[in-house]
Amino acid sequence: MTDAERSVRGNVAVDPGARAATARAVLWLLVAALAVRQIAVVLRRPPGERLTDLETWTGATGVLHMAGSLYDPGRFTGTPFAGLVLKPLTVSAEEALGVVWTFGSLLLVVALGFVAARALPAPVSRRTAFLAAPFAITLLMVSLPVRNTLFLGQTSILPVLLVLLACFVARGERLPGVLTGIAAALQPAVLIFAVLFWFTGRRRAAVTGGATFALCTALAWAVMPHDSWAYWVHHLAGAGLGERPDSLANQSLHGALLRFGLQGPLEIVLFLVLAAAVTFLGLRRAVGYARDGQLLLAVAVTGCVAVAVSPTAWQHQLLWVLLAVVGRVGTKASDRLVWPAVVVLVLTLPGKMLLPNVGVLLPVRDNVLLVVALGAACAAPFLSRTSPHWQRPIPTDHARPVGWRLAWVPLLPFWRRVLSRPNLLLELLLIRVVYSAYAQVRLAATAGRPTAEAHGRQVHAAEQWLHIDIEHWANHAVVGIPWLRDFFDYYYSTFHFIVPLTILGVLYVRRPSDYRWVRSSIGFATILALFGFWLYPLAPPRLMPGLGFIDTVHGAQDLDSPDFGALTAVTNQYAAMPSLHFGWSLWCGVVILLLAPKAWMKALGLLHPLFTVSAIVATGNHWVLDAVGGAAVVAAGFGLTYVLCGPRRLGSAAGTPERPGRDTPHNAGAPVPEPAGSKV
Repeated sequence: MTDAERSVRGNVAVDPGARAATARAVLWLLVAALAVRQIAVVLRRPPGERLTDLETWTGATGVLHMAGSLYDPGRFTGTPFAGLVLKPLTVSAEEALGVVWTFGSLLLVVALGFVAARALPAPVSRRTAFLAAPFAITLLMVSLPVRNTLFLGQTSILPVLLVLLACFVARGERLPGVLTGIAAALQPAVLIFAVLFWFTGRRRAAVTGGATFALCTALAWAVMPHDSWAYWVHHLAGAGLGERPDSLANQSLHGALLRFGLQGPLEIVLFLVLAAAVTFLGLRRAVGYARDGQLLLAVAVTGCVAVAVSPTAWQHQLLWVLLAVVGRVGTKASDRLVWPAVVVLVLTLPGKMLLPNVGVLLPVRDNVLLVVALGAACAAPFLSRTSPHWQRPIPTDHARPVGWRLAWVPLLPFWRRVLSRPNLLLELLLIRVVYSAYAQVRLAATAGRPTAEAHGRQVHAAEQWLHIDIEHWANHAVVGIPWLRDFFDYYYSTFHFIVPLTILGVLYVRRPSDYRWVRSSIGFATILALFGFWLYPLAPPRLMPGLGFIDTVHGAQDLDSPDFGALTAVTNQYAAMPSLHFGWSLWCGVVILLLAPKAWMKALGLLHPLFTVSAIVATGNHWVLDAVGGAAVVAAGFGLTYVLCGPRRLGSAAGTPERPGRDTPHNAGAPVPEPAGSKV
């Protein structure tokens, strides 16, 4: 373990290449941009809305200024020792303290990133060592715990940094123990690292850590006996302070059990049993990883144990989970990115973006940070460094695209065509995150009702000039035929998502390489559509006053109300150009036409865009030109996919075109070398 913690992975001063140097420069620019943005977000808020926890503690009316107990108002959640440390800050000017605190917190994040990058388990390539620090700092900057800490003015970055300094920077046994003890005095659950020291042979550091924690706690008890009694005895190590312990902000086992409706002695007993089991399993795994030379992973696993077994684990205290990204899971190269992707997504995005609002998924969504912490502590099958797949995972199967005219252009296609089926969990997360981001941007992309109606009049005038303004006729004709109106209403509301998801599901199972290609094409088309929503908000026919359209799907709208448009809080009703209803249906028709094995299947697939364009026009939800815009972004999506990925059909080893369904090496023959310039 001593050798592992002293080793330095790679010489970061050695430039492994011009491309790596460029990538590193871009990452550092990103770090700088994120730092400036974080400072601006915090300091541009008016007093009272920024650094709310810090102001509650040290402001003119803060608890550290008030006589009496720190915990009587219920606003201070730290240990008495933390209150003792923060007490001198009350003499600082509030504005200056906010600026210094924010800059100081960012410096702690940078230091944390450097230490974590240096602690990567060996062996690490020179390129990884060269890029690790800016990449780690970038991840920290965008993580929910750091953003939450900067917004609230919390101290939770400091205990994590102290522990990492104790494990990877401090020499000897005494100083690491002192640093860990101070961290535990600020955040009691961190004392579990003394146990890790003990079982990894660093018993002097463990004893020193426990003694330092006891000394700091005793010092605070001597200076603030009433507050110490309130924290350690009345509130049982801070349990119950701050927000309600059953709120979603508390991502510990205790908080989860309370959210499941358990209370009283039963909940306490069950919590203690589960906490003991997690501690045993997690520490045993951490000790094994430390002895294996993966000390950073051991620290992350121990931190995840602390998160789970602490009575309260608020969002700003969950940085330990992000450190678990260094664990390697999976023997296949295609699966190696699943674990880090899950950790990064969970630690950077809110749960509602990761999982849909479906009843059966709510327990997971509400406790997603705890689930990942428990997975890292007790379940994730991290590889040992002795595994033959540690450095060389089972390679992903690739194939050479059919030759094309732009093959001579460097970096086109710049990624390799993959034959194997993508990991389902990662794919579902990707689809969910992209759709959530699409929904958020679509909702925000509005310039108001007057602009949308002005654009609506422009489109209507253009259609009249082109003699394609059939919307009013089609709308009133369908309204007069009840069964046809019901059919188009149902078709508009139902098949928009069902058909594309069905196609993607079938291709994922039956034709993986085609799945990747068509998934990319619809993704590009959707991203391009967002630019249309943002740049050209457009009122659909049903929301244009004075034109006499009937909204058959949503019912009558009060177009004379000055507050009309409040429904955009649910969905942006002015995101009409281009029409993704028609765009996605056209994508479905093209994919079915290309891939369906039977002629009748191809014909049936082409009916979907025909019915969809009829539905969007007849129900008054889109102009005809919206459908033209939808067709344009889909064509551009296919074009971008062709440029970046190459042709859809794949080439065999002999250079003859393969049948598209032959997607695995067992069927397609041995993989062939990639053409020059095609590797990432």
